[in-house]
Amino acid sequence: QVQLVESGGGLVQAGGSLRLSCAASGRTFNMYAMGWFRQAPGKERTFVAAINKGGGSTRHADSVKGRFTISRDNAKNTIYLQMNSLQPEDTAVYYCAAVSTGSNYVYTTPNWYNYWGQGTQVTVSS
Repeated sequence: QVQLVESGGGLVQAGGSLRLSCAASGRTFNMYAMGWFRQAPGKERTFVAAINKGGGSTRHADSVKGRFTISRDNAKNTIYLQMNSLQPEDTAVYYCAAVSTGSNYVYTTPNWYNYWGQGTQVTVSS
């Protein structure tokens, strides 16, 4: 099993930047593909970005391409989401997720993931 703890959320003005972190427990972090999802009030949880277990492949939602970047440091059991040019529509609770896998696949749908963090709030003011 793995436990996930997100950090780095907060309040930022439009055009600003934040970097989210997700720290994972356990000694087999490099066996987990990871993802970031977000959920705005009254809306479903949606895909933001994902990365395979080795870190060599990533996917980003069209709405964040060119602005957000997912990365991971397997030596630190941590993934990151660098968010630039933030806009009010990026306001949401951001969740980190993990799935144990033997493949190098990048998982973009929440149903694949079986471990979730508690979420961190990101609020972008206009």
